[in-house]
Amino acid sequence: MHFQDKDLRREVKFTYSRSGGKGGQHVNKTNSKVNLKFNILNSSLLSEAEKVLLINHFGSSLLEGEIIQFDVEEERSQYLNKKIAIERLKSLLYRGIRVKKKRIPTKKSKSVIEKRLKLKKIVSEKKKNRNWTRD
Repeated sequence: MHFQDKDLRREVKFTYSRSGGKGGQHVNKTNSKVNLKFNILNSSLLSEAEKVLLINHFGSSLLEGEIIQFDVEEERSQYLNKKIAIERLKSLLYRGIRVKKKRIPTKKSKSVIEKRLKLKKIVSEKKKNRNWTRD
C-alpha cells in the first residue's frame, strides 16, 4: 500500500507545544514541537486486515489500544517537524503492515558435510602425530 502525504494529513491529528533544545530564545516563544496522533481503527486508508496487523505489531505501545502517538522536536521549524512526523508515520505503517516471510531452513549438502569431516580427520591426525617428549 502506498500512502500519500495529503491523505495521511486528513487522518492525523496534530498538536503543538514549545520545544526545548537548540534555538535559543526562539524556542521559548514558538510552538515548534509537533505531537502526532493517528487512530488506526478510524482510518479509511487501511483495510480491516491491515488494521489487525498494525494493532498486533504495535501492541502495548499504542495509546488506548488503537492510537499511534509520538513527538517530533528535531528542527526549529514547526513545518519541518510536521514533515518529519508524517514521514515517520509512513515508515511505521509500512513496517507494521509488512508480513514477514517465513524462513525456510536450508540443508547442508553432502559434499559440504564430507569436506568438513575430512578436514577434521586431517587435523586430528596432525595432532596425533605431534610427538612432544621431555628428555
